[in-house]
Amino acid sequence: MKVSFFLGRRIAFNKSSSFSKFIIRIAIIATAISVAVMILSTALINGFQQTIQDKIFSFWGHIHINKYQPNAGPLTEQAPFAADPKLVKSILATPGVKSINEFATKSVIVKTPTEIEGLIYKGLDKNFHLNNWQRFIIEGKFIQFNDSTYSSDVLISQYLANRLQLKLNDKVIVYFIQGAGQAPRARKLNISGIYKTGIEEYDKTYMVGDINLVRRLNDWHEDDIGGYEIFINNYKQIDTIAYSLIDDIPEDLGIRRMQDIYPNIFDWLDLQHKNEIIILVIMAIVAVINMITAILILILERTNMIGILKALGMRNRSIQTIFLYQAGYIVLLGIVIGNLLGLGLAFLQLQTGFFKLPEETYYMSVAPIDIEWWKVIAINVGTLLVCMLIISIPALIIRRIVPVKAIQFK
Repeated sequence: MKVSFFLGRRIAFNKSSSFSKFIIRIAIIATAISVAVMILSTALINGFQQTIQDKIFSFWGHIHINKYQPNAGPLTEQAPFAADPKLVKSILATPGVKSINEFATKSVIVKTPTEIEGLIYKGLDKNFHLNNWQRFIIEGKFIQFNDSTYSSDVLISQYLANRLQLKLNDKVIVYFIQGAGQAPRARKLNISGIYKTGIEEYDKTYMVGDINLVRRLNDWHEDDIGGYEIFINNYKQIDTIAYSLIDDIPEDLGIRRMQDIYPNIFDWLDLQHKNEIIILVIMAIVAVINMITAILILILERTNMIGILKALGMRNRSIQTIFLYQAGYIVLLGIVIGNLLGLGLAFLQLQTGFFKLPEETYYMSVAPIDIEWWKVIAINVGTLLVCMLIISIPALIIRRIVPVKAIQFK
């Protein structure tokens, strides 16, 4: 007599012992925690990378065009070149480019009655796209440009304001370094706004003002600039767009991606991808080990029942399917609970920001969340497939069970 699959499953699991139920609950909980941790880790790492990159690109753009200078670092003053409206038009016509700004930098020393600090003055022009900067301003307003001469307004970071004991609308003496043995040239500037990016390399280094002041102090022509900063729509296309601009720019100019200017920050961000992979692998291993353990215990506890089913004519494959069916139930229930837990905590963090971070270390005060749904789907499908594939291995033990010995097994 042969036993059907559904009757066999009912015989095998209709009266599960309390120990079996305990093992099943542990397997479900372990799978749920593993899935929740994987979802949260990908959301946190994605949010972390997106937030840092967004801050970097909003402050400095994605791509710079400067006059070529060998071994130029992020704080190197740019050699001047004449602004070219045709070049700007050509760059803006490139697919994926959002906007372009002119800029120039100059080394300065800020002196107050109690403190002295070396900084970089970043000069911008009146056509600057303020949308990229508005969210950084925490007090005051942006520079009010002057068409006739130059604006005396500057923005300093909250870090520098605290360190130099300055506040909004204070007057500050700024000494511009001239180089070539010349004495610094002093200007009294007005603090029109205070900004905060949360990125230490920026907040400790830059004050923002009018590019016309740099032109005047450097004796540049009225259309000379230090470079262009280019903003694009999708930072993932930065390499493609930078490569496409090579043929458009003059030979004496060079293109630098932000990754080339601040490689240490981007190397650090790339390292997060490796951390993400390590977390996913570890959690997958935890889920698999728990499932294998649960199925092995269930098989051993049901050895007597397996012998009876074999004696009644049920095939090995059908008995294996019964246990795989049970394992699938455990995995699916764990995945559902894991999604509710992981996505629930992610949305709670998005709404409340309850999990805080030390900003001086992580460049942000709140743990950011960025859910990529394709990753959530991949985690769910991958967990199910891997667990079911691995679980089929212990299920092969059923083939080695001899009915006569199994029926006598207690």
